[in-house]
Parts: sequence; C-alpha cells; structure tokens
Amino acid sequence: MSMPIVDDAAKMLADPNSYTDEVALHAALARLRSDAPVSWVEVPGYQPFWAITKHADIIAVERANRQFTNWPRPVLTTAAGDELQAGAGIRTLIHLDDPRHRVMRAIAADWFGPRSMKAMSDRIEELAKVYVDRMCEAGGQCDFVQEVAVNFPLYVIMSLLGVPEADFPRMLTLTQELFGSDDQEFKRGEDLTETMQPLLEMFEYFQDLTAKWRENPTGDLGSTIANARIDGEPLSDIDTVSYYTIIATAGHDTTSAAISGGLQALIEHPRQREKLAGNPGLMADATEEIIRWVTPVKSFMRTAAEPATVHGVPIAAGDALLLSYVSANRDEEVFEDPFRFDIEREHNKQVAFGFGVHFCLGAGLARLEINKFLSELLPRLKSIELAGDPQLIATTFVGGLKHLPIRYELS
Repeated sequence: MSMPIVDDAAKMLADPNSYTDEVALHAALARLRSDAPVSWVEVPGYQPFWAITKHADIIAVERANRQFTNWPRPVLTTAAGDELQAGAGIRTLIHLDDPRHRVMRAIAADWFGPRSMKAMSDRIEELAKVYVDRMCEAGGQCDFVQEVAVNFPLYVIMSLLGVPEADFPRMLTLTQELFGSDDQEFKRGEDLTETMQPLLEMFEYFQDLTAKWRENPTGDLGSTIANARIDGEPLSDIDTVSYYTIIATAGHDTTSAAISGGLQALIEHPRQREKLAGNPGLMADATEEIIRWVTPVKSFMRTAAEPATVHGVPIAAGDALLLSYVSANRDEEVFEDPFRFDIEREHNKQVAFGFGVHFCLGAGLARLEINKFLSELLPRLKSIELAGDPQLIATTFVGGLKHLPIRYELS
C-alpha cells in the first residue's frame, strides 16, 4: 500500500480555535480539496483519522452507511474524551447505526414531519414576533446572539419536548457549556471530567422528567419518548435520556448559529438583504443559502467497518474518517463561486444537514424557524449595522457566532 497523503493543513480540523478564524480555515480547506482531499491526520491527544473534504466523497461515505458506521466515534473529540463518552454509555441517534438507528429515529419522526411543521408554523411565527419585539425594547442595540438568537430556538425546542418553561435558562446554560466545552468563555473547567459535567447534569435532569412523564403522560415529544416501546419493551434509561439530550442540544444550538450567522451575512451584504426584504418569495432559497454559508455542524465522524476506498485512497477497516461539512459547502466543483453569499443560488446542494439515513431529523424545523424569524425581522428593519466585532465559538463539532453586537432601527 502506498503511504497515505499527509497535509498539515488538515490538522486545523482538530483545533477548535481554527473555527474562530474562518478566513484561515477556508484557505486551508480549499488547499485540501485541491491537493489532498483525503488526508491522514495525526494530532497529539487525538486518535488519528482521515480528513474527507470533497462534497462528492462525503456524500458517498454517508450513502454507504453499512460500510461506514457512526459507532463508536460519531464526533471528533480527544482520545480521553472518546473513552469518557464510551464509559458514560451515551447512545444518542448520532451514535447509532441501523437497524437500531432506524427504529429509534421512528419514535420522533412524526414530530418533525411536514404535518407537524404545518401545525407549529403559527406558533413559531408568534414567537418570532415576540423576539423581534424584544429587539425593539432593547433600544436599538444588542448582542444579537446572546439576547435573541439563542433564546428563540431554545423556546421552540424546549416547548416541543415539554420541558417546564422555568427550566429553560438552565437548559440554555447546559447546552452552551456542552457545545462550548472547547471555548474559554463557556467551558465548565479545564479538567475533562469538569467539561463533561454539563452532559451528566443534563442526563440527571432528564431522568427525573422521564419518571414524571411515565407516571403522567402529557402528549408532548418528551412524553412520547419516555413512553415509547420497541418490540414491546420500554427504552432503557440511557437510551431515553440520550434521545432527549440530542434533541434538546442539536435542536437549539444549530438553529441559533444559523440565525445569527445568517443575520451577519445579510448585514455584510446589504443588497442581498434589500432584495430579500423586497421579495419574500426568495425566503426559502435564502434559508438554504444561510444554512450553507454558516454550516452550524462543522463535521461528523465515521468508522470504516471494512476495507474501503475513498477518492482512490485505500481506507483500512477500523480507520476513522472526519467528514468536513464546512469544506463540502464551499466545494468549487459543486457550488458556482462558493464564497459568494447568494440568496438566489439555484440547485443548492448544501450538506449542512448531512445525507442519507442520518439526515438531520430536525431539518424541517430549523428551516421553518430561520424562515419565520427573518420574515418577521426584515420588513421591520429600517437600518442595521455591526456595533462591534463578531466573535465565533471555538469548536470542532457544533457552533457559530457567540457574540454579534448590532445597532439597528426597527418599526
């Protein structure tokens, strides 16, 4: 076998701080797509992996879900983090493979289907108005991320689950600490056991709710999961709380990142903003472009269940692969002028929601929230500009802006 291609640019994918400098990150990813689309990465503290950066290769890996599995390493974390998560017994939807994944996903699938989205549309529209009104009350200046973008989707997903409203602030803190475990502003502590503590606290919280939902079913999504049965048997405690956790976290942080990153893009591209405000019929296409532009989920991991070949490169059984969605969504062979923000982009093949059997369960809800929020905000905007430097969160998994200071005038 020939020696694997090694390009130091790929090491950036294992550095959470790389995602705080998008110019440097995208320059490195463009080089990888051109010169080393399948590159071997060895970084101290991490188990080695192949970096997959081309759109077509990522689609091919995701399509071959039996050949490339989610278990045992669905996300990039340190070697110690891999061991700690495995020891904790975490089994969310992103950790599972078929056939178990298929039956587990089916438990909540109807809650995120077209009929449910239609039923939720009016309520989400009402919430969008609430949060735009709060922008008015803020007096024309705010940190859009922390005062608006994190709260709007949090309210939606927690209400869907059936979490008591009094506990929403606690859930916000835990999700920010969980996905911000590599960021100095949000991480719980320096020690690995401290950074894992938010996840354990979330598990403990949902264990208590499970007992209540099983004793008194409430008809919401949380109660549906708590009382679900597979082959006549109830879900185990770890499967139940793992289910809540992935919905509560991924259903919140990804959408808040897309909304805030989308607003930044519209601020920095005023002609695009004016075009969208004047033509609401473009909102669906604009939403897809925002999702492509921001790509809140930076990557997922897969493990080769058997020897394989990706882009002509031999992959050994047991090797891990990092699928860089950020890179795929700027692939020059798929997107014309990929570094142009274009709300009228045709045939947008963005892969921010993944592909295949693991396509994001909440994609429809995320699209609806982005659409409804911008549909409420843009017609009321008289002016908007940055009031400081935007700041991105350090991460290798889910993230985007953590601060977006803006100054605006609303009607």
